[in-house]
Amino acid sequence: MSLENPIQNKSDVIIIGGGPAGSTMASRLAEQGLDIVLFDKDHHPRFHIGESLLPRNLPILAKLGILEAVEKMAVKKLGADLALPDKTYYRKFEFSEADKNHPHAFQVKRAEFDHLLLNTARDKGATIHEGVKVTNVSFDQPEAVVVSTIDSEGNEQEWQTRFVVDASGRDTFLAGRMKTKERDPQHNSAAVFSHFEGVDRRPGPDAGNTSVTWFKHGWFWTIPLSGNVDSVGVVCDPEFLRTRKTSLDEFLLSTIETCPQMKQRMAQAKSISETQAAGNFSYKSTKMHGDRFLLIGDAYAFLDPMFSTGVYLAMESAMQGADAIQTFLGDENEGALCLDTHAKKMERGLSHLTWFIYKFNTPAMQTLFMSKLNPFNMRRSVISLLAGDIFGRMPGGVGAPAFKLAHRFLSIFRC
Repeated sequence: MSLENPIQNKSDVIIIGGGPAGSTMASRLAEQGLDIVLFDKDHHPRFHIGESLLPRNLPILAKLGILEAVEKMAVKKLGADLALPDKTYYRKFEFSEADKNHPHAFQVKRAEFDHLLLNTARDKGATIHEGVKVTNVSFDQPEAVVVSTIDSEGNEQEWQTRFVVDASGRDTFLAGRMKTKERDPQHNSAAVFSHFEGVDRRPGPDAGNTSVTWFKHGWFWTIPLSGNVDSVGVVCDPEFLRTRKTSLDEFLLSTIETCPQMKQRMAQAKSISETQAAGNFSYKSTKMHGDRFLLIGDAYAFLDPMFSTGVYLAMESAMQGADAIQTFLGDENEGALCLDTHAKKMERGLSHLTWFIYKFNTPAMQTLFMSKLNPFNMRRSVISLLAGDIFGRMPGGVGAPAFKLAHRFLSIFRC
């Protein structure tokens, strides 16, 4: 494509994907008066997994001006609890123990939440194209990026932009085409999940909390949503999923039957949506940014959903990345430095989470989480991480390395 035949469709920034990352980025940049165009291959509202927000999401929602709207559609979450498969006992972790200023979070139906975020971006001035798929991105021109699209009726168009943001989620549009996406060799898991009515929730104010229950091959989640609906899923070894001889519905129910605590809580539950599966959860691109592009949220990396960080990382990377892009559009040299600083900060946050995810299914980790021992205030440190406080130089203070040291000793002792 030659700029001698200029493209009529022009913008400052094109965003690929209309999930939490893309919509947050569009809102943030549109507020700065930039010409923003966002393409989403789907039409909203649409189903998506990943319904649990963190306390650190709340300041972002406030900045976007939608905190009250989210509160009206959501279930309030004071924390999370962990349980072993054959016990009725569970251990609570309340966010208020780590941060009095952010003592709760929300559980949301992603169809409603994502739609609100997308409409917010539209209201702030971003141009939103739903049902339009990006088919190619060309960086051949020195001063512009050319983006090719096709809509649901087969109409093709080309767009010229100064910067491209990949917020395509697990489609990993740019990472896939640049061949920079790498699977995590240390962590490979699969998930099977559905929505249910009638799940037995925790009593009183804990009714909105996320529950995680270990079992032999992995762990279950239950996430309470509005309207007496709960998201229920199992994360397991891919080898265990490959033993499936039945439908996904039957596999999920039969796996629940093997875990006494989950079996009890699901005794009166009925599935109200199609059971789905997702595999190879963990991956990362070797490159987060380059000349006139940035990858945010799941388009860059995806971790195991254990700590419910997906939506938070998507929105936080969008907020921070938007500031770097704004600088880049004003001064490319300074902006390149800002993008590099942003990438290092996001990498640091991901690394703080990775260790916990790798070790989560170990017996030593189960012992530590379920124990009442609390040297060096390890409990507060872990809750701080669960709440999304991951971007500091040493999140959780001295309790975090103490927790890791205790895990190491327990692992050796149990061997």
